[in-house]
Amino acid sequence: MILEKFHPASERWFKGQFKEPTKTQIDAWRSILSGKHTLVSAPTGSGKTLAAFYVAIDRLVRKSLPDGNGNGCVQVVYVSPLKALSNDIQKNLEIPLSGISKELSLLGEPSVDISVGVRTGDTPASERQKMKRCPPDILVTTPESIYLLLTSASGRKMLSGVSSLIVDEIHALLGDKRGSHLALSIERLANLVRQNSGTNLQRIGLSATQNPIKLVANFLVGNPVKCSAADCEIIDSGFQREMDLSIEVPQSPLTAIMSNDVWKEIYAQLISAIENHRTTLIFVNTRRLSERLTLALAEKLGENVVSAHHGSMSKDSRQKAEQNLKKGHLRALVATASMELGIDIGSVDLVIQLASPKNIAKFLQRVGRSGHCIDGTPKGMLFPLTRDDLVECSALLWSVNKGELDVIEMPDKPLDILAQQIIAEVSSSQVAPQSDNDTWDLDTLFKLVTKAYPYQELSRAEFDAVIKMISEGYTSRRGRRGAHLHLDLINKKVRARRGANLASLTNGGAIPDMFEYQVVLDPEDVVVGSLNEDFALDSVPGDVFTLGTHSWQILRVDGLKVRVRDAFGMHPTVPFWFGEGPGRSRELSKSVSDLRAKLAELLTDDSANAAIQYASENIGLPRLAAVQLVDYLQIGMSELGTMPTQKNLVIERFFDEVGDMHVVIHSPFGSRLNRAWGLALRKRFCKSFNFELQAAANEDSIVVSLGSVHSFPLEEVFSYLKSATVREVLIQAMLDAPMFEVRWRWNATRSLAIQRNRAGKRIPPQFQRMDAEDLIAHVFPDQIACQENIVGKREVPDHPLVNQTIDDCLSEAMDIVELEKLIANLEKSTLGIEVKDLREPSVFSQEIINARPYAFLDDAPFEERRTNAIKNRRWSDPSELKDLSLLDEGAISRVQQEAWPQARDPEEFHDALITAGFMTERETQIHGCLKWEEALYKEGRLVHLSEHKNKIRIAAELLPLYKAVFPEITKDIQIHPEFNSNDWSQEDAITEIIRARLESSGPISALQIAEDLSIDGGKVEIALLRLQAEGFAFQGYFSTSTVKADLELTKYKAEVEWCERRLLQRIHKYSIDSQRKAIKPVSIEVFTEFIFNRHNLQSLQREEGKDLQTDGYAQLQQCLGFLDGITAPAISWEGDILPSRIINYEPHFLDNLCVSGRVVWGRYIMREQNFRRYQSNIPGPFKNMPLTFFKRENKDIWLALAKSKTGHQNVIQLSSLAQKVEDDLQKNGASFFQEIQERNGLLKSQLEDGLAELVARGLVTSDSFSGLRTLLGRNKRKNRTWSLKKGRENSISEVEYAGRWSLQDNMRKNCQGNEAKNRLNEKIHILDEGQLERLIYIYLKRWGVIARSLLEKESLAPPWRELLIQLRKMELQGILRGGRFIAGLSGEQFSLPDTVDEIRKFKKVVEAKERRSFFCLSATDPLNLISLTSGDHKVPRLQKNRVLYHGGSPIAFLESGRVRHLKEIDFVSSWEILQMLTNKNFRFRQATGSQVSLDLVSY
Repeated sequence: MILEKFHPASERWFKGQFKEPTKTQIDAWRSILSGKHTLVSAPTGSGKTLAAFYVAIDRLVRKSLPDGNGNGCVQVVYVSPLKALSNDIQKNLEIPLSGISKELSLLGEPSVDISVGVRTGDTPASERQKMKRCPPDILVTTPESIYLLLTSASGRKMLSGVSSLIVDEIHALLGDKRGSHLALSIERLANLVRQNSGTNLQRIGLSATQNPIKLVANFLVGNPVKCSAADCEIIDSGFQREMDLSIEVPQSPLTAIMSNDVWKEIYAQLISAIENHRTTLIFVNTRRLSERLTLALAEKLGENVVSAHHGSMSKDSRQKAEQNLKKGHLRALVATASMELGIDIGSVDLVIQLASPKNIAKFLQRVGRSGHCIDGTPKGMLFPLTRDDLVECSALLWSVNKGELDVIEMPDKPLDILAQQIIAEVSSSQVAPQSDNDTWDLDTLFKLVTKAYPYQELSRAEFDAVIKMISEGYTSRRGRRGAHLHLDLINKKVRARRGANLASLTNGGAIPDMFEYQVVLDPEDVVVGSLNEDFALDSVPGDVFTLGTHSWQILRVDGLKVRVRDAFGMHPTVPFWFGEGPGRSRELSKSVSDLRAKLAELLTDDSANAAIQYASENIGLPRLAAVQLVDYLQIGMSELGTMPTQKNLVIERFFDEVGDMHVVIHSPFGSRLNRAWGLALRKRFCKSFNFELQAAANEDSIVVSLGSVHSFPLEEVFSYLKSATVREVLIQAMLDAPMFEVRWRWNATRSLAIQRNRAGKRIPPQFQRMDAEDLIAHVFPDQIACQENIVGKREVPDHPLVNQTIDDCLSEAMDIVELEKLIANLEKSTLGIEVKDLREPSVFSQEIINARPYAFLDDAPFEERRTNAIKNRRWSDPSELKDLSLLDEGAISRVQQEAWPQARDPEEFHDALITAGFMTERETQIHGCLKWEEALYKEGRLVHLSEHKNKIRIAAELLPLYKAVFPEITKDIQIHPEFNSNDWSQEDAITEIIRARLESSGPISALQIAEDLSIDGGKVEIALLRLQAEGFAFQGYFSTSTVKADLELTKYKAEVEWCERRLLQRIHKYSIDSQRKAIKPVSIEVFTEFIFNRHNLQSLQREEGKDLQTDGYAQLQQCLGFLDGITAPAISWEGDILPSRIINYEPHFLDNLCVSGRVVWGRYIMREQNFRRYQSNIPGPFKNMPLTFFKRENKDIWLALAKSKTGHQNVIQLSSLAQKVEDDLQKNGASFFQEIQERNGLLKSQLEDGLAELVARGLVTSDSFSGLRTLLGRNKRKNRTWSLKKGRENSISEVEYAGRWSLQDNMRKNCQGNEAKNRLNEKIHILDEGQLERLIYIYLKRWGVIARSLLEKESLAPPWRELLIQLRKMELQGILRGGRFIAGLSGEQFSLPDTVDEIRKFKKVVEAKERRSFFCLSATDPLNLISLTSGDHKVPRLQKNRVLYHGGSPIAFLESGRVRHLKEIDFVSSWEILQMLTNKNFRFRQATGSQVSLDLVSY
């Protein structure tokens, strides 16, 4: 067994702690024990960390024993990418070390003292000094700290005897320059060990997620050609393990921008998830969101149970949060990437990822933080925040299901890192005490650096260029004052100059300097965190921000410190972090594209339901998420006519509110490629139009915002760039972009050309910026030169730092390789392309329009973005999507009328001729201008070209133009001397004439212009193209037909149309205004009054003709049709609800309707507390008992819903009397009162008690309502409430005349049935599709509009998600319309098209009224919408409470006998409001002494 190869103490400790080693551990130990370099790739929680350390610990145990051969130096170096991970490993090592020490004691062997030390940027100076005097056996450190140790004399001494190097989470380093930096440090360490001990350094790598694994192995062991070390053995246990993954979406649909309502829903979902788990780790992508989310959750859960964790928090704050989570004191920790790696934070039950992490491996790594043990199952939830994010999260889950993983992209030989490491290595040899030679041979140095795998392709010429740069001062124009090395070209040697080692130690590292300021609490001088440079410099004293859930107020900015004081809960000014936005990986971008294509295929070839089913079954989306995903893609696909994918690119163009044009390219390649494409296109646009354009790019789109003078055919955009020159174009473009300036500064500091620290002090950021500008001015003067002095493109110098900065921009910030492939494919026409002119942006454009600053490709500030002028529609009506690219014909007609110059006299006619360029004879007749021709002709101001085909009229001023165009027919016409100054070419003349023509007409075809002018169509085309190049005219298909007064010209309808920019922008505006007006939602107040009117609710004012409605029976039948399935307190039905709708209501109306069998009543809502209330007393029907009326034809629906509501009720224990009556009815079926009484020998009062109990339990009903009426009032004075007409016989309300009594089956079956069966039934749909459709029509009849907030007032309703599926299906079938019809109702809304028209017509009627009606409702009335119309005001649903409405707006309510006013109405006094709220009997009477002419209804 493998454990037998370890020391007995080590073996005994392991067996005592674990059952047995995992396969990963066994394979890793076998390889490590053999001395091979080893890479362990295994899922999180598989024990790989112990697999790496266990052999090293065992070796240290053997060396530390008396017969060992310890050397007193560091033996094992553990490198982790995070400081927190280093601290965590140190604590975890204490367990095996102390355990093995105890086992040694038990074995009778002397104990060993194996020490562990941590060296990171947070290590105090005292600890560092202690470490120098007494080096630990195991050193836990970071890439930056091991660099410093290798560069200092004491550090090199400490590391000279290292035998094993463990690199944890190696995948987190490969993808950026930290990996290149570490690779060189590893080779420097291996070289140091080899020189001092003559042994080879054993390298062990650990990671949970990596692809390709061979690349990682090569990175670990170095360049196999240059390195003589043994090959690396790969222990690959795979990256996948069983995971519990899900996507969660809010009930409200996601949009391009998260609204506060949706945030509230997400907060509620997060809180629910946190409360259902012991510990929850929430990952976000930005520090800003971390702080915002922590603040929101802390308000709900408490500050002590929620904390943030990110790099801008102080070391103590981070460690406190980690320990609190590990100890179970925190319920939730909101973190950025700072917690995604292997930090031990105890048992985490759930990981939540808010928004897509943009990377498959990163997501797996984060979810792996839960279930962090060998047998654990990680559990993760994805919360998309926008519609595009939902698509990306779905694609991410799809990729995980398919076992896909991102490919690691390793930087290729970064020269700035190389320069730093060369200076550090050469200078460290000079300070090393045991060093006899302080020079380096160039060949040896070259061999050393090329052993590092990232530098395997480094050429000697590139190496020599770097050596020359750092030995000549980075640029010869600055002299040698910046040189760090001295180069001896004769002997091919190099040595360090004075100060080189100090510069390396104080300015080294690969992490770019973001210029973060320390946040210091005054006057305690305690560091509480750090802030971004932009925020620190832009802030003013008094600003408040949050850091770690606490609010701080800025006092002053002092050097690199922001002095703050406690803000004591003041409202923070967040956000304060800028420029954060991780780019999506290539693999995830491809998955997004493939998912779009797959769902588009299903939508096209099958149906939306098929696409939803695929998303649910193959991706694992919950139904609600699948529906939102498919709806979003279907709407966007409908608007664009196709689905944008990586194989099918789409461009759309539209105007904003101020007339500027925006072009959006839909290209789901990820932000790196889109940023490159967008920048290159922006450069081409700028060259073409001589205008600095604004542009932005995100993962799926590029937007170019143009001014008011640009026009071009859309399809040409795809051919603006060429694969042979796109790299050069992009280089020229990004030289002006902010990314070049920032990366130049980063590379200059990393190469030690610019120092970040000097004389023990931090150099202020503004000075570092100036140093970077000075350096670029010497190295690359054209980059910052005045553009007016540069002719042609800028010549890029061949300088290592310039080349590196350009390469970083092209390959790190952008993806030039993939862009070149894309352009090449466009040239080969292997990709599908579509162009669309839209009147407003499509839904796919919403996110790029609202892009944050990190997406910008130029330096225009956020508040000056042209995209801010674009108004987006939140709701899309599918019935309007097909013609989104068409302009409103009414708008075109209106603009044509406005554009054509109207003449009312000869002067205006003359002006019209100049404006329009010319008028044909027919146009002159149509517009009534013939009467002024003669006067103008006599004055010489009008010229009639009678020989022209269309006998056109022109103004004399324009005659020189027409002589150039029509020399033959104008040769005899003399030009007035005043107008004979210009000589026009025919081409210019035609252009000017058409310019005038376009200014006075709307969309018009070139063929029609040619017909009107009677010239060659080719000349017209040329002129129009010239106008397009100026940005004056646009071409496209703007309408279904070319609109003209002359119907004969409809033959031009298929032609491309041309329109002047200003007129086209106006048409767009009118089209959108028309559309918005047509779909503008009505207010909730108007809707409430519409519902009152729909239900025939009687107002408090006498209305003409109301008294003539004498057929109360018919009114009641109609009323209960509206209230079908409504549940209300029993006393309210005849006390308020029915009398408020039916004039002269009589109880026998309801009795007759029930006896006829058309209407059924019963108790179908049971509450468990009601049963507890009557544990000792026999229950009977009470006034507030929930009572439901429904039509018999819909009984199946309401019974099914009632059963779903009572599925978990316990078995009802009846009294013996009630049980006897129930048994009788069960045996004999429906029976009359006397029949039951006779069969059971009961007294009348006994039978009444039994029936009363059964009614209260929801087990019995009767043919008539009179029986319940009697039972409700039997303990009170008879007929006090229920006899509404004096003189009626009381016997009509007696229980024995109630008709037959029968059992209700819903309660009985649920209470006596099998509980397991009830629970099984809950898993399937409550109603079938046919029942759902019938239910929808019932709701539509009642409310007119179906919305979630309205259905919350229904006691019997299926889950909204089930109803929503059927609603959307009926919408797709064209039965319903979806949209936003009622303002104030959140979520999706559906209605019948006719009802929508009715509501809008009703709004016009209401607005035309001089006075609104008053309505008084009981608080129990289902039409009481006060919670929707008045927000926070809620009136308890008690019969005595009442609400007074003025129109549809509540103005007062009566609660517990007290009147509370909501609004003041000038013409109504408080006394009158009191009278309207307190009248009782529904008889009309004339109000006397009132200031208002109102006929008050006595309620």
